[in-house]
Amino acid sequence: MSKEKILVLDFGGQYNQLIARRVRDEKVYAEILPYTVPLEKIKDGGYKGIIFTGGPNSVYDPESPHYTEEILGIGVPVLGICYGCQLIAYMEKGEVATAPVSEYGKIELTADTGNLLFKGINKKSTVWMSHTDYISKPPAGYSVIGRTSDCPCAAMQNTEKNIYAVQFHPEVTHCEFGRQILHNFLYEVCGCKGDWVMDSFIDTTVAELREQIGNKKVILGLSGGVDSAVTAALISKAVGKQLTCVFVDHGLMRLNEGDEVESTFVKLFDMNFVRVNCGDVFLEKLKGITDPEEKRKIIGTEFYKVFWDEIKKNSSEGFFAQGTIYPDCIESGKGDADTIKTHHNKVKMPEDIKFEGVIEPLKSLFKDEVRRVGEKLGIPKELVWRQPFPGPGLGIRIIGEITEEKIGILQHADAIFREEMEKGGYADKLSQFFAVITDLRSVGVMGDHRTYERMVVLRAVTTDNFMTADWAHIPYELLAKASNRITNEVRGINRVTYDITSKPPATVEWE
Repeated sequence: MSKEKILVLDFGGQYNQLIARRVRDEKVYAEILPYTVPLEKIKDGGYKGIIFTGGPNSVYDPESPHYTEEILGIGVPVLGICYGCQLIAYMEKGEVATAPVSEYGKIELTADTGNLLFKGINKKSTVWMSHTDYISKPPAGYSVIGRTSDCPCAAMQNTEKNIYAVQFHPEVTHCEFGRQILHNFLYEVCGCKGDWVMDSFIDTTVAELREQIGNKKVILGLSGGVDSAVTAALISKAVGKQLTCVFVDHGLMRLNEGDEVESTFVKLFDMNFVRVNCGDVFLEKLKGITDPEEKRKIIGTEFYKVFWDEIKKNSSEGFFAQGTIYPDCIESGKGDADTIKTHHNKVKMPEDIKFEGVIEPLKSLFKDEVRRVGEKLGIPKELVWRQPFPGPGLGIRIIGEITEEKIGILQHADAIFREEMEKGGYADKLSQFFAVITDLRSVGVMGDHRTYERMVVLRAVTTDNFMTADWAHIPYELLAKASNRITNEVRGINRVTYDITSKPPATVEWE
């Protein structure tokens, strides 16, 4: 991996990962650390530049996240974004106060373009704002290089220290010249060369895996998702049949998906493949359970119980591999947060299983980068671009108790919806789409008979980061075809609805 890297110092902003991804899009490696990281670690990191993220706090609040002002004097270029911009002003003895007028959304910026940060952008452009505080007085030594009608210091610079700060969010797609501004910081200010590419990642990673594994065995839990698939491909490329993949089919996958996973991996990779069919065990454990969080925990706990039992049969010599990706590893700059849903991407090993070590070849990559690696490794498009699928599978798309009947109904309804989106040429325009079976029943009429059957909800969203998402505006004709087929072909369904709620206030999944 290239040693040329940028530090994204996280002060609790919701866009910390997005900033890092935008930097990597410019072929420069970026990593995220919380604002609690010691300055000595940053000094030793060899960073070409540092980006301060946004955050929800006011810098003048004693409880808000701060950092030692020494960081501005270590000779590394700094870019402050939103809260990060105000923090630089505060650290450098400027003044930050509650703004007379808050700015949210698209705002027109007037920029002084004769500086490195704004090189190549228009004098007037649209930026994305989200702030209630503002810099009322820039620090000594800083010049204002951008302003809006309500924000007299929307951007500032100190060329002597190589410090830049913007009140807006250049990382979001709504910012007209955001990509150019980040590019300018990386290349014009920090002097980056841009050598972060997927080909070098693959070659380096495979060589490191061969050296680390040697002639030992590797066990990988295979979910069928892109993360574990790419992990399997990299390890298989490195050590072949020293790899054993264990696929636990909990019976909560999409229609025929278990068989598709098995046939794909057996044909594609030089490895040992073990499939454990245990849908009946999961159904028994979930009997009578309706609480979403409890369902998640039961499915997660039972999944790894089955997995570890299988590992014990195959012995636990050698290494344990998992498809951990970078977002799973990031220690956030936020404090305690509400639990929205439980994640179980990083696995804790039972005490009676002793591997020599854990292998996580994707732990430095974001999801979109994992997909690019998968494509370069020759993994089929349908697997590389497989839509996000939750660990608990259809278990959280079945409202109320999970039963065999409801699983079958949902699998068929979901398959029809996906098939119609593919046939209509709309599947590639959607970030995620699926069916949900509710616990509601409604009156219907089929032929000359009244029915009292279940209701299916169709859900589809568009997004570029999944932190926010809009409901997809699918043509009525396509929705009508899906609805007609579901009510005609899936026994037990007499009503189909379409979810038109964005995130927020809703989440993408229903549970």
